[in-house]
Amino acid sequence: MSLDRQAPASGPVTESDRITSLDLIRGVAVLGILLMNAVSFRYGLAPYLNLSAGGSETGLDWAVGMLGEIFIDQKFMAVFSLLFGAGILLFIERAEAREARPVLLNLWRNVLLLGIGVLHTMLWDGDVLILYALSAVVLLALRSLQSRTLVAVGAFVFLLSVPNTFLAQHLANTTDVSLAGIWEPGETSGENATLEALTLLGYAARGLGMILMGAGLYRLGFMSGRMSAATYRWTAFVGLGVGLPLAAASVVVTALGDYSRDVAFIGQIPNTLGTIPAALGYMSLLVLWDRRGEHWLKRRLLATGRMALTNYLSQTVLGVLTLTVLLDGASVGRTGILVFVLAVWALQLWWSRIWLDRFRFGPAEWLWRVATYRKGQALRRV
Repeated sequence: MSLDRQAPASGPVTESDRITSLDLIRGVAVLGILLMNAVSFRYGLAPYLNLSAGGSETGLDWAVGMLGEIFIDQKFMAVFSLLFGAGILLFIERAEAREARPVLLNLWRNVLLLGIGVLHTMLWDGDVLILYALSAVVLLALRSLQSRTLVAVGAFVFLLSVPNTFLAQHLANTTDVSLAGIWEPGETSGENATLEALTLLGYAARGLGMILMGAGLYRLGFMSGRMSAATYRWTAFVGLGVGLPLAAASVVVTALGDYSRDVAFIGQIPNTLGTIPAALGYMSLLVLWDRRGEHWLKRRLLATGRMALTNYLSQTVLGVLTLTVLLDGASVGRTGILVFVLAVWALQLWWSRIWLDRFRFGPAEWLWRVATYRKGQALRRV
């Protein structure tokens, strides 16, 4: 790993500057979030949250869904968000040695990301890039806070989603407002606009909170592997030991509640509370793996992480094309979606390495960099 901040040239980070632990974590995270996003490609938001709302046609479908709720749901989105917060500070640190106005450059970079997110939303309404671009402004305003303060503020903002969830459950319990498109099958409508807003608010609080935490953890050296192996082992043991049982509790609560509106929101709270420890546990295991010797899978995951934006966007294109268009009317189920996910994983692990053997950046990353610096960037390797 290298943290060279003395490079005089203007432009994006060079390959020797990259922190391999960040690329490895990012590679695993971008593949992990596909497991849950793919459900919404096919069935929309409700079956993403409610296993009984669609896609659970066989016992195997139910098993796939429950395991996804325990090990994947919210956790890899949280890891991805932690990395985005780290990436903003890393960009500014390196830009300070290369550019006259690094903060303005970062703001422009995130205006471009906002535009990418808007375009992405035209294809699929589960986009996260808009939230990231807007959250970047908040982080830039708070970046002078001490590292531990950033972590604490981030955790507080994240946990604001819990009372928000209680409020949504109260509304569901005391009114006959429709939960269609949120918890039950169907399309959302104007009559449940308040619940939609509360759902989006909770999503935004979790995303922004993890971004702020990620910035603080990056400064503390957690993501770049600068802490002791004992620290990472302890974090993995405690984080997963606390986070995964809480996620399992959410599965149990919603199942015992027969997936009714009475547990539609409150049943998600244990999973939300377990997200931070589980995400830090996963991250710790990946940092420990990064310290070990070379491995073919690690090399491919590093490449996948370096092309995270390209891979994230291409997942949507492949998902909408395959699960929504080509298989329209077919009985797919969560097991079929898992097969699709595994195929996309294999494809992205394959093409990311092949592409980066020939080019310096992924195609989306290269276009983003060209627009950020408003000048050409060398793409092909010499």
